[in-house]
Amino acid sequence: MKVTKLSGFPEYLPSERIVEQHFLDVIRETFELHGFTSLETRAVEPVDRLLGKGGDADKEIYGVTRLADAGAERSSREPELGLHFDLTVPFARFVLENAGKLAFPYRRYQVQKVWRGERPQEGRYREFTQADIDVVDVGELAPHFEAEMPLVIAEVFARLPIGRMTIQVNNRKIPEGFYRGIGIDDVAGTLRIVDKLDKIGADKVKALLVEAGRTPEQADQCLALAEIRTEDLSFVDRVRALGVEHATLDEGLEALAAVIQSGLDNAPGALVADLKIARGLDYYTGTVYETQLEGYESWGSFCSGGRYDALASDGKTTYPGVGISIGVSRLLGLVLSKGLVTASRATPAAVLVAVVEEESRAESAAVAKALRGRGIPCEVAPSAAKFGKQIRYADRRGIPFVWFPGSGDVEHQVKDIRSGDQVDADPQSWEPPAQDLTPSVEAAVPSP
Repeated sequence: MKVTKLSGFPEYLPSERIVEQHFLDVIRETFELHGFTSLETRAVEPVDRLLGKGGDADKEIYGVTRLADAGAERSSREPELGLHFDLTVPFARFVLENAGKLAFPYRRYQVQKVWRGERPQEGRYREFTQADIDVVDVGELAPHFEAEMPLVIAEVFARLPIGRMTIQVNNRKIPEGFYRGIGIDDVAGTLRIVDKLDKIGADKVKALLVEAGRTPEQADQCLALAEIRTEDLSFVDRVRALGVEHATLDEGLEALAAVIQSGLDNAPGALVADLKIARGLDYYTGTVYETQLEGYESWGSFCSGGRYDALASDGKTTYPGVGISIGVSRLLGLVLSKGLVTASRATPAAVLVAVVEEESRAESAAVAKALRGRGIPCEVAPSAAKFGKQIRYADRRGIPFVWFPGSGDVEHQVKDIRSGDQVDADPQSWEPPAQDLTPSVEAAVPSP
């Protein structure tokens, strides 16, 4: 059978995997620094639950199936299952099932695969990795958590070797109150149309709004609101200048102002108030977020989320929450395809222990064991070839040091194959320079 790639299922070469692991390590470390605990949920959810949690969820679900034991007849009582298309819906279900065992407010992070029934294209996949943080509480959720989410993400991006990421923030109550204030009752439908603004432009959005029953004047007012974007609190005055009044609009402006002020105080330049941000999923009720890499806005958002008040509810108790998700595979798709980030080598090994002859392989293995015991990644040469060939093997792998085992009166020696320097060394005390101990991941140097 001919081996062919499946589109929409990214797989990485060794050096690319080093980059991916670095990104994931930074994300996990930052999440844990902020007190989020790790969670992994199952891959599937009942289709009925998935369908009920988003405006276009039926288009998102990938791989609908019924599960049964091998050889057993499938029972009609078994729910139809689908692979989850995000991590928020399974997280909400997990909270409901385990509410009696969790301490609230419950802070969790989740780094896991997600599946969507999308047409594969650049930056969009059928299988990809997301990294989420969420906070949920019982009954009510303090508004300061809505300000905390983008600050954690800003810290993640500051630690990654990428350009400036701008976190765009809005509050769903602003467009809701604004739309109701100008006589529009179908808020969700209007939001879904306005959410297409970056993809299809203002003229087509206006046409869709009019086609959906809004007057041309209402459509123009919707677009005027969506045009407002500021890095400070001046968005409040600009909205007020449009002359629309509604209590929900007032609540949204106050909430968004608190988030932006928190950004100004703690992460200057990282957050902007962008009133065209809507987020298509219906379960968002408050602050919403999207994030773009400066210079690559055409790729869309790499990180998004928002506040949800009724996603987790058992009919008696409601667990409101707020969360934000990094599209790790989506971000990697850009930085790797554009050569924006590079790994210093394609292997974790810092040292190749040479083999003098096959009969002495045990001595080389003993050196490797001693180095590993002190946290120095290494591998033993695959064959007792001439030293020049073993050095070339290390060079191809990107391994910076080659260790030549000693015996009798002959000292152990280690060679930096980049500079050619070779010195005596003791397996019990030698250490490579700190920058060579593990692969580094850095922003690529732009071509002149």
